[in-house]
Amino acid sequence: MAQRQQVAIIVVGSTMIDMMTYVERLPTAGETVVGDRFIQGFGGKGANQAVMARRLGADVVMVTSVGDDIFGEMTIENLAREGIDVTPVTRVAGVSSGVAPIWVEPDGTNRIIVVPGANDHVTAEQAERAVEQAPDVDVVLGQFEVPQAVTAAGFAAARRRGAMTVLNPAPAAAVSPHLIAVTDWLIPNEVEFAHLAAASADDHSAIDDAITAVARALGVRLVVTLGADGAAVCGDGEVIRVAAPRVHAVDTTGAGDAFVGAFTYGLARGLAPEAAAELGCQCASISVTRRGTQTSFPSSNELAEVVEMPPDG
Repeated sequence: MAQRQQVAIIVVGSTMIDMMTYVERLPTAGETVVGDRFIQGFGGKGANQAVMARRLGADVVMVTSVGDDIFGEMTIENLAREGIDVTPVTRVAGVSSGVAPIWVEPDGTNRIIVVPGANDHVTAEQAERAVEQAPDVDVVLGQFEVPQAVTAAGFAAARRRGAMTVLNPAPAAAVSPHLIAVTDWLIPNEVEFAHLAAASADDHSAIDDAITAVARALGVRLVVTLGADGAAVCGDGEVIRVAAPRVHAVDTTGAGDAFVGAFTYGLARGLAPEAAAELGCQCASISVTRRGTQTSFPSSNELAEVVEMPPDG
C-alpha cells in the first residue's frame, strides 16, 4: 500500500440526521405498512463526504450550520469524534437541524425526503472566511444541500488560493452559472447527469458521447457514477470507464457520498482521475454491503487493510 500524504480538504455542505426505515414494500396512498427495522444515524451529503475523506487520512474542515436542537448538538459531536474540524460550524436559533427520512426496500434501493432546516442558513461569508483562513487547502468540496451561492463563494475563495474545486450536483437541480464557473470537477450520478444533459446537450445515443458533450458545454471535468457499473471519467476529453467490485448490495444509501469523498481525497493526493475513481468505487462497494450511511463506510483501520491505494500518478 502506498504511503498516504496528508492533504487538506474543506467541505462546504450539509449535515442531516438520517431516519432510516427498512420495509418489504412501500405503502400506497392512504395505506399503512409495518416496517422491518428503524435506524437513526448521521448523514447529509456534506458530512458523509467529509467523513469518508477523513477516514482515508485527509485533514478535513466542515463548513455548515445546524439548529439549536439536540440533533445539532449530536451532529457537531459526531463530526468532532470523526476528527473533523468543526470550527466554522454555526448554530441557528429557532431553526431545526436537517433531517432525512429514508425508506429502504429489500433490494437495497432507497427513497429519501430531505428537510434542510439549518442547512439553508449557511452563509456565503461563512464559507469564504473558512477557506481564506484555513492554514492549507488542496480541495474545496460542495453539493446542492446548501444554497448554491454559498458553495460558489467557497469555490471562488478556493480558486484564489490555487485549490481545486469539486461539485456533487445532488439532489438534481440546475447548476448556477456562477457556481459552474468556479467548478473544476463535477460528479453527478446517472439521474443527476440526465438532468444536466437535458439542460446542456442535445440527445445522444451513447452515454459516453453525452458525457463528453456536457463536459465540453459546461467547461468542467466530469465523473458520472453508474452504481454497480462503476464510473465514467472524462478528464481530458476522453471517457474512461472504471469498473466497481462485484458485491451483494443490501443498502445503497450513502454509497455515492462514499465515492465522492474518496475520489476527492484521491485527487488531493495527486492520483490520476481514473485511479481516484477506482478508490471511490472500492469505498462505495464496501458501503453498499452494510446498512446505514456513515455507519456503512469503511473505518480507517479497514481502509489500511482492505483498500489497496492506487499508485500516485
